[in-house]
Amino acid sequence: MTSLTCSINFLKKNDLLLIADCFPLLIELNLELDYHFLERQSNFRNGTHSLLSQSQLVNNQNDLINGIHSLLSKCRCIHHLNLRGTFFLNDTHVAEFSLFLGDLVSINLNHCSMLTASALFSLVRNCPSLSEIKMENTAIGKESVENSGVYPQLKSLFLGKNYCLRDEKIIMLASFFPNLQLLDLNTCTKISKGICQVLRRYDKIKHLNLAECSSVKQLEINFEIPQLEVLNLSYTNVDDETLYAISRNCWGLLKLLLRKCKRVTKKGVKHVVENCTQLIEIYLGDLDLDLDLSREFFLRHGCLLCW
Repeated sequence: MTSLTCSINFLKKNDLLLIADCFPLLIELNLELDYHFLERQSNFRNGTHSLLSQSQLVNNQNDLINGIHSLLSKCRCIHHLNLRGTFFLNDTHVAEFSLFLGDLVSINLNHCSMLTASALFSLVRNCPSLSEIKMENTAIGKESVENSGVYPQLKSLFLGKNYCLRDEKIIMLASFFPNLQLLDLNTCTKISKGICQVLRRYDKIKHLNLAECSSVKQLEINFEIPQLEVLNLSYTNVDDETLYAISRNCWGLLKLLLRKCKRVTKKGVKHVVENCTQLIEIYLGDLDLDLDLSREFFLRHGCLLCW
């Protein structure tokens, strides 16, 4: 067997050791944690009786950490690893795990709230084949980022919901990954105009997600970005000026998402549809543009209007 999915909520160290002994050739391992389950297990609020005492909870977490360590030390062929929600993992744990993951291609560490950029760098430093990292809702952005080399193998980086991530941090982080093709920063509310510097410097980015980045307003895109294919600006404060800049400089755009962009008008939408001649899909959601633009207008330009 090469693929295994199981809930870590109900596993103990011995279970993980048994998995390692039985399936040493695992390529895909999903140990996603339902942290809401653990919250229910350790709920002391309002006098609610807990099924686990605090000391039992800590011991259980340490048991799981040791079990994961032992499992990964024995299963050295893993390409895809999902540890989403394992909030008890810290940077040191990830640094130790990464030493066993030489063949790793993708990893999901979303909702691992103690992890910082140090964990990210441990992974790319020790996993030469790693092309995708998901670290949404972690502690990235809270710490200082120091020069840590260049890692051309990384192609996709998901950093959404890192609420402390600012322009200067994402500019520096991007500098370590010159071959990034997908950058997801959804709900990073402190990101603003600095994203333009990232797009200017790193010309391989094809997919950029800025949905719900509320500080993103008028983007000064006064340079050509022909490689950009997918751009999500939903729930941002961009305006028609940004759409004019996009239509001038992002002529390779295939998909544009503008849901709930309240400062966008029908003029901006019309301009981008007419000038981005490669555009296949545009998403407007319930955006109230008072449109006199029919579906036929979009189809005439080879673009599908989506909601």
